[in-house]
Amino acid sequence: MKKKRNYLVSLMALALSICSYAQTEPLPKTDSDTSEKRIGVALFTPLFLDSAFDGSLQYRYGKNFPRFINPGLEFYEGAQLAIDSLQKEGISLDVYLYDTRSTKKTVSSIVDNESFDRIDLIIGQANGPETRLLGNAAAKRNIPFINATYPNDAGISNNPNFILLNSTLSTHFSAMYKFIQKNYPVSPIVLFRKKGPQEGLLKGYFDNIANSSSVPLKIKYVTLENDFTAEDLKKHLQENTSANICIAGSLDIPFGLRLTQELASVYDQYPSVVFGMPTWWDVVNLAKPEYKNIEVFFSTPFYLPADHKLANSVQEAFKARFYSRPTDMVYRGYETLYHFAHLLIAHGKNFGSSLSDKNFNLFTDYDIQPVLNPKTMTLDYFENKKIYFVKKVEGVVTEAR
Repeated sequence: MKKKRNYLVSLMALALSICSYAQTEPLPKTDSDTSEKRIGVALFTPLFLDSAFDGSLQYRYGKNFPRFINPGLEFYEGAQLAIDSLQKEGISLDVYLYDTRSTKKTVSSIVDNESFDRIDLIIGQANGPETRLLGNAAAKRNIPFINATYPNDAGISNNPNFILLNSTLSTHFSAMYKFIQKNYPVSPIVLFRKKGPQEGLLKGYFDNIANSSSVPLKIKYVTLENDFTAEDLKKHLQENTSANICIAGSLDIPFGLRLTQELASVYDQYPSVVFGMPTWWDVVNLAKPEYKNIEVFFSTPFYLPADHKLANSVQEAFKARFYSRPTDMVYRGYETLYHFAHLLIAHGKNFGSSLSDKNFNLFTDYDIQPVLNPKTMTLDYFENKKIYFVKKVEGVVTEAR
């Protein structure tokens, strides 16, 4: 109870300190901040400060801390770690923090204000509508906009200032296709899906990839009813083979969990390897007995190996301050601000042509590539194409190469 109380007190103090200067002034500087060259960074993240505090800065939730506040707060905490690291290197930034859930200042009003002209770099933990607004602001001012978390282009096109770090589903599926081609070229492959327009879209990704592949995979597509059982799956699996490659062709997590459980129940007779969706990463617990033996692969653009020294250092510092393990939002906030602020300072107006520079990588080995409009073959935006594959077996996570 003491640790939980200290965690709450620490996070409340942090939120209050943010609330006192958010959307008005740059984040506080330190005595070591002496460099003459400065760049302005706008950091957009959902902090829900107006929901958490009343007009007199009194906390509304008593001894509780709502979970919906955590992602934005931890993204900010990671960014603060980046500011500390940059300052130790003698690099000065003016970082302006904006709460995307503010009831007083909307994203639209912020980017339309003349004061936004002081910004040289936009970093966002933004949803679709916010991504479009920030993308337009970046295009208008000819400055980079890095979306760290949203896995969609939000309809943005013809905008070389937009960089998408959380790879799109189409990129995930392309990487999965190539991974299976490389590692399971002769295995039987079945894509199980449920009925629905989204599932049709996912199948379309594989169809497009197959049409452009010199050696396309032979994939059997199976649509399952809602009450499917292991007996329904066995009809489409090969018995006593080395492995049936089973793709969960739906973003619906309950569907994927049920599919994996049913496949695990007949594993001894029908060995299977399951390829899950990116949406499974944070919610699927495969340490339970019903998943025994079965291997499940996930694709992700962000992966931290257990022996990563800097990541472990961040984890220890976070635990010491908040009595809790940091989520991936801490690491994303840290590396996004650190990496791209360095690129902007090092390359200036040549920022767009410097995105392959890996000198400032912290946790992620980015592979940022141009995305071309298929009709005009002109640049729409940049996207991180680096996809890691990780394998979970009975709760143990390892990187798959």
